[in-house]
This record gives sequence, C-alpha cells and structure tokens, in this order.
Amino acid sequence: MDFSLPPEIESYRRRVRAFVAENIRPLESDAANFDDHENIDQEVLGRVRQEVKAAGLWAPQMPRERGGQGLAMVGLAACYEEMGRSIFGPVCFNAAAPDDGNMLLLDKVATEAQKERWLQPIIDGEARSAFVMTEPMPGAGSDPSAMRTTATRRGGGWVIDGHKWFITGAGVARHFILIARTSDDPRKGLTAFLFDAGQPGWEITRRIPIMGPEEHGGHCELKFDGLEIGDENRLMAVGEGLKVTQIRLGRARLTHCMRWLGMAKRALEECFSYVKERQSFGATLAEHEGVQWLLGDAAMQIEIGRLLTMRAAAKLDSGDFARKEVSMAKIAVAEVLHQAVDTAIQLIGARGYSKDTPLEWMYRYARQARLVDGASEIHKMVLSRALLNDGIDFWGWD
Repeated sequence: MDFSLPPEIESYRRRVRAFVAENIRPLESDAANFDDHENIDQEVLGRVRQEVKAAGLWAPQMPRERGGQGLAMVGLAACYEEMGRSIFGPVCFNAAAPDDGNMLLLDKVATEAQKERWLQPIIDGEARSAFVMTEPMPGAGSDPSAMRTTATRRGGGWVIDGHKWFITGAGVARHFILIARTSDDPRKGLTAFLFDAGQPGWEITRRIPIMGPEEHGGHCELKFDGLEIGDENRLMAVGEGLKVTQIRLGRARLTHCMRWLGMAKRALEECFSYVKERQSFGATLAEHEGVQWLLGDAAMQIEIGRLLTMRAAAKLDSGDFARKEVSMAKIAVAEVLHQAVDTAIQLIGARGYSKDTPLEWMYRYARQARLVDGASEIHKMVLSRALLNDGIDFWGWD
C-alpha cells in the first residue's frame, strides 16, 4: 500500500504551496484586500487569477484541452489542501465552491455543445455559476424527493415555477444549474436544466444574511415565475435530475473536505509560534501537558480526515461512487475543522478571538461545514444503511 504521491503531483502540490505562501497569504493582512462580505476583493482577485494562470496552476480539476491542469481526485486532494491554507486561496485557482462542483459535473455529463456554451466560460473565469436545488420548508433540502419547484413542458421547452433559497454564489452567477420536478415518480421525477442570469422569469429576492464570511455572490433566495428554458438546455435525460445531484454533490462534498483540511492545518499553524514562546507559570505553553493534549488530538484528527478524504478520492478515481467513503470524510473533516480552529483560539487567547488573526473568520466559517452539502446526521444515516446492507463487508478492502 503506497501512500506517496506520483512525482508530477508532488511537484504540482509544492508549486501550489509556494504560490499560496508568496502571493496569496500576504494579502490577508491588509483590510483593503477584502470586499464588503469579508472575501477577497474582486479587483484583487482578478489580478491574482492572472498570476495563477501565468504560473500554470489554473483550474486544476479541468481537462488540459479546456485550459485546466487535468488532475484526478487524488491529485486534487493534495493540491486543494494547500490552497485551503489561505482564506483567499481556492477562489484564486478557480477551485472554490460552487464553481468547482459545477465544473466537475458539467465536464462529466454535459453534451459537447453544452460544455462549449455553459462550461467553458466558467473554466476561463469569464462567468460564475450556481447550483439551484435547496428550497424553503416544506420543499427540498437534504431530501431532493421533496422538490416543489416545477418544470412544465410547453412547446419545445419547459416553464419553471417555484421558490429556492440558500443558493450559493447566485448574486454574481451568470450560469445556473437548476433542479426541478417534472413528474411525481419517486425516483425519476426530477430533471436538471441550464439557464442564464439574463433570462426573464426569475429574480433574486434577497441575499440572505449569514453569521460567517460569504463566498462571492452570497447565499440567495430566488423566485421563479414562468422562466422559459429550451429543451436543448436540459442536462441529461428527463427524470435524471436525482442522478445529476448525486454526481454533483458526491465530488463537491469531497472537494469541500480537501479545502477544509487546509484551513484546519492553517488554524493550528497560527498558534505554533505563540505556544512555543509564551511563558506561563515558569514554562512555555508548549511545555504544558494540557496544551500538548489539545494540539496532539487536533493533529491526529486532521490526519484521520486526510486519510478518509484520500481514500474517498481514490475510490472516485476508480469509477466508484464512493458514497460511504465520501460520507465518512464529510462527517470527520467537518468536525475537525471546527476543532482545529477552536483549539487555536483557545491557545492564543484573546488575540485569537480578535480580528488580529484570521481565526475568528475561520471560526464563523467553520460552523457551516456540518450543514452544507448534507448535514452530518444525513451522512450518518447513509453509513447506517450501508452497514446494515453490507454487514461485515462494510469494512472490506479494495
């Protein structure tokens, strides 16, 4: 069992690490580089993205023939972790949610014509995107079968009516992937569609205020009232919307984990010099047993998350859906992200609670990890079903 990275991936990982350290992390210390929603300012982002492209590090998850780097999931796991060591990192490489998951989906299932129209501008950084699925109660959340937004056939296309919310990135998105109900069939009742921000028949009713810093475009509430979509902009077959969500969310959940592991590591890094130098009761903090326990446990949990994430990535690369492996990684990494940030704040003390470090930013951001792309409880249900179905083979080897 070989845990080493192929030489070309290791080289790429080191280049990403160096670029983050030299070109992105220094930006975090200047308030002028932040926008009004605590993310990287768009003008600064545009400049850094050009530098990323010039360095040959752009869009690592996309095929080379489309301007990406052609990395498989295992390579992404190693590199996204490095990007996540800056709060600005992933978006600079065009590897942040929701564009990342949307690109992975479209590259896998879209027709060639759809890829040219809807995918390529996202890869090139000319358009942002959003995945439009979640609805207010009693509509779809973790259970897509509760979908209430409808797509009704009319002439050669479809008419969309309904209500969505917490749609990440919708405020700046130009290309949207929409999931809507096309029949009452419990398994084949949903269909996926593509639409453009400039089309009439829909609106953003508000950008929902949240406790944490926001991705570009926020988390928005949308209303659909007669949006018309041509059948050529249907993604996959009628009735395959649930399959679209499964393909999209499985990989997106794991790329979240990859980025979160980088942030968890960065959080601990923030306290290293302090605990080594700060004197308390005749010894440095690092010499106190209680501090050692906190750091040691956080480090171990991060490593567990890394192994689970890499295991799931390898399964996905083999063609497996890796449902239980992705769920295990999602649960573990969401927990350790919060643990690592909380540990760092506790050890640094009041300074960690202030805005003098990025830790308070990370702390507010981290709470969403146990909710987005399926709450931890949903993933535990997935694991329970797999265990009861597979029995002792739940723990099988490849």
